[in-house]
Amino acid sequence: MNIENQLLEKGIVIKTTKLGTQKIKCPSCQPPHNSHDRPLSLTIEPDESALWFCHHCEFSGVVSLNNHIKPIQKQYIKPIVPVEPKKPSDMYTFFAERHINKDTVDSMDIYAEQGWYAFPYTDTEGHIANIKYRTKDKRFKQSKDAKKCLYNYENVRGSETVIFVEGEMDVLSLYEVGYTNATTLSDGAPKTARYNQNDARFKALQDCPLVAKNVILFLDEDSAGKSLHDELLHRFGKDMCWYVDIPKDCKDANDVLIKHGTERLKNLIKEAIPYPVDGLYRVNDFKGSVIDLYNGNYVRPIDVGFPDLDEIYKVLKGTFHTITGIPNHGKSYFLDNMLLKISKNHNWKFAIFSPEHSSSMHIRRMLQMYCQKPFDLGESNRMTKLELEDAMNWINEYFYFIETKDSVPNLDYILEKAKASIRKYGTNGLIIDPFNEVSATRKSGTREDEHIRDFISKCKKFARVHDIVIWVVAHPTKLPKANDGGYLPPTAYDISGASHWHNQSDAILTVHRDFDDNSTTIMTRKIREQDLYGKIGTAKFSFDTDKKVFKPYIKTVDFNEPPSWTD
Repeated sequence: MNIENQLLEKGIVIKTTKLGTQKIKCPSCQPPHNSHDRPLSLTIEPDESALWFCHHCEFSGVVSLNNHIKPIQKQYIKPIVPVEPKKPSDMYTFFAERHINKDTVDSMDIYAEQGWYAFPYTDTEGHIANIKYRTKDKRFKQSKDAKKCLYNYENVRGSETVIFVEGEMDVLSLYEVGYTNATTLSDGAPKTARYNQNDARFKALQDCPLVAKNVILFLDEDSAGKSLHDELLHRFGKDMCWYVDIPKDCKDANDVLIKHGTERLKNLIKEAIPYPVDGLYRVNDFKGSVIDLYNGNYVRPIDVGFPDLDEIYKVLKGTFHTITGIPNHGKSYFLDNMLLKISKNHNWKFAIFSPEHSSSMHIRRMLQMYCQKPFDLGESNRMTKLELEDAMNWINEYFYFIETKDSVPNLDYILEKAKASIRKYGTNGLIIDPFNEVSATRKSGTREDEHIRDFISKCKKFARVHDIVIWVVAHPTKLPKANDGGYLPPTAYDISGASHWHNQSDAILTVHRDFDDNSTTIMTRKIREQDLYGKIGTAKFSFDTDKKVFKPYIKTVDFNEPPSWTD
């Protein structure tokens, strides 16, 4: 396979195969990033290799004809700061017109440079790592190849409450009225929320850690501001976040300061509204979300990618799903197949707790599904080393495995690791497979059914707060017998804890295999909102042993069998 084809497998379309560097589109961030931009720098080397780096989302890698693929570590360049920064009077006039006084400007070390106003960004060591520049007419730029940091980090890094705004001017406005704990991202707001860990604008959240227990979102009212709002809400969780109800005639904090004054801006922070997580609320607490529903502005469920299954089962964020079935009927295998399809079709990422097999064996299974080829030595059409490495790189991007080395973890441990994966990588789903591998230790006097009720309740709350989907695989403890001596497909009532699984789950799937005709039937036993994300029904599949994936079932006709005649 030549270099051009190897790059095409990564989604990279090159202009030429000639040696040297070319600027092209990035498959990782375009769309939604500006389609006219060419942020990906790709260099073709004399040794028949090609390396690339995106200056917008930091998507990077190397391919070569010797099958070698490895990531590139970006080398950051520290900006040059003038020995004696200039602070002309017209700079102070510019800020004064925006109701920001000289003391605030000096406290933030702002200076002027050739018609640009410079806003220094410091890193974890207190060194200036980036400088953001703006002009009076709102043109922006920043230091080339600089490290992404949070603005005003020295003041927010140890604060228990951090206010996120959408620009340096808003940070200064809050500083002006006494709130020194405000920050912003150097690249501003995205056009759309993608929850992409490779989005360079959010790398500052990893490189500049916070200890905050409360996060106040004070973001612009335009579509980009709402996208940034959703991105930060997803990363920090509703249990940590508050939001500001901005006056209708204002778009940001500086606008409030100019139009309504110091006290109004102060009060907006004091009156920040907590996201409803639990408790008692009035209709007006949900007014915005209800109007969004009326206008059709809400998150819709996604298809899995199996046409027959998509007719009866869809996936909606904030919901809890139970998967059951007779042991060895393929529950975990089918779930993995669903997750891979969802990742490929919707760019979702998942945190997985699945200790029944080692993570290496689990990854082996997923590699086979991704490549649709056997993994093991001796099998025909076995995946190549290049295909193996490419598949591992892809799975590494979308799946995160939760493990413990010495003990059986409890649910709190699993949710803690899932929360970390949400904040750091933007994961969209959590899988617990199976339920019986989670510690069953419970408080003295708590019955098993009460323990299961609390387990499901905690999972559901976590899914709602963090806007993710949780799947739990739960084995039945009793198997209903059929008249022919075989076993009927179990329901949630056949799982230990019985009614809690059925009553509390948002969706219930039964995976049932028929060994006689080599088929697997997926049954939707419960869909809480049948007009929204599914209905009661069945979808039938067969397992393709060559490609290692499930496919729609087509009955095989035995032409040696005599026909059956009916009158």
